[in-house]
Amino acid sequence: MAYKMDRTLSNGAFDFIDAQKIESLLSSTKEDKVRYRELFAKSLEKNPLSLEETAALLSIKSEEGRQELFQAARDLKKIVYGNRIVLFAPLYIGNLCINDCAYCGFKKSLKTTIRKTLSREEIIQEVTALEDEGQKRLILVFGESPLYSPEFIANCVRTVYSVHSKNGSIRRVNINAAPLDVAGYKTIKAEGIGTYQIFQETYHRPSYAKYHPANTVKGDFLWRLDGLDRAFEGGIDDLGIGALIGLYDWRFEVMGLVSHAIHLKDRFGVGPHTISFPRIQPANGLEELDLPYRCGDEDFKQLVATLRLAVPYTGMIMTARENPAVRNEVIHFGVSQIDAGTHLEIGGYSEKNDGQNLEREQFQVGDTRGLDEAARWLMKEGFIPSFCTSCYRSGRTGEHFMEFAIPGFIKKFCTPNALLTLAEFLQDYASEETKAQGNILIQKELDGIEEGPWKEKIKERLKKISEGERDLRL
Repeated sequence: MAYKMDRTLSNGAFDFIDAQKIESLLSSTKEDKVRYRELFAKSLEKNPLSLEETAALLSIKSEEGRQELFQAARDLKKIVYGNRIVLFAPLYIGNLCINDCAYCGFKKSLKTTIRKTLSREEIIQEVTALEDEGQKRLILVFGESPLYSPEFIANCVRTVYSVHSKNGSIRRVNINAAPLDVAGYKTIKAEGIGTYQIFQETYHRPSYAKYHPANTVKGDFLWRLDGLDRAFEGGIDDLGIGALIGLYDWRFEVMGLVSHAIHLKDRFGVGPHTISFPRIQPANGLEELDLPYRCGDEDFKQLVATLRLAVPYTGMIMTARENPAVRNEVIHFGVSQIDAGTHLEIGGYSEKNDGQNLEREQFQVGDTRGLDEAARWLMKEGFIPSFCTSCYRSGRTGEHFMEFAIPGFIKKFCTPNALLTLAEFLQDYASEETKAQGNILIQKELDGIEEGPWKEKIKERLKKISEGERDLRL
């Protein structure tokens, strides 16, 4: 039975995107070397930036200023997150959709899209294939359809958690789906999800109206903007925001994302756990779409670095929309999570096809490297590939997560846990080349940890993993 949504907004809902203020700041703020250096220092003390301060970083146009910005972002990332990068995979459950977003390969009016919703048995096949690659984190992706009710999503989550192939298991399921009512969020929260992610797509109202027809559910700007407020009222305190870069001026979108983060922190005491900033990519049937605001690679680097400094404790996700060359550069400017081994075709993981079929995908993937190759690449770049889910399974979410993050506990807990999950991956799934490189990295990281009881605990757990134990964490 189709789910009947309660269209009541959250208590005290309002449009917190002050477009006039944002446009004024972007047009009036000029590059100021003294000012932006002061802001770098503020960010490196792990203090979030205001809209006015964010605009000052966005005003940087000189090569000298941009290089200093990139370095500050690199430094802050190391201070807060260490050198780990969390890995996950998206799993598309179904592409039925009642919306007609102009840029989307799943838009309802597109007749060439192959529509499909995975059955329970097919979900099990997909999750088995993902586990056999070594994945531990998934984000389940759904089109917007009355058939994808909260109970349907909850059933999918239960199914994913029930699958155990060899030593494999999915330890954390995140959700990317349409905004729900409060009761719907409560239903999904009860299944032990991690982050609930909603992309506003664009925070610029005229552009939002241009790409999202008014006669569709998604055409309601405020309903979508208020979606995560209702999620919080429904008990979900781990929230992900995002914008689709290229629908409007990328600088405005950065200001919109920062506005959203400030709003959530002011209203609920907790900012978003993650921010995503995917650039629009080719999609089935949309070759002639007019996109005058595409964001080039140099601007994209500035976008990522600015967000890193503006919201020091927020995880930042760079998706496989970007090609390997771009990811190789941008990952150093504050990214903390990436997807790897990504297949967007519904049912694509168990099929193990190498190519892409846009008639079955929402958009074109830029980085098609498998999980093993991606892990090896990260290690070559000096990062620890992490499959850690400890915080979420230990109750360190929302406000509790911030209590751990602010004093610098992320580095203390997350680096050792990253090493433990990497050791599992090397034992169970890695190629010989990746395994050799990973073992060298683990030893190097161990050598850098101060001698004492804490280091001995880490070494003890690593030994147990080598002997066959799994899912050990600190």
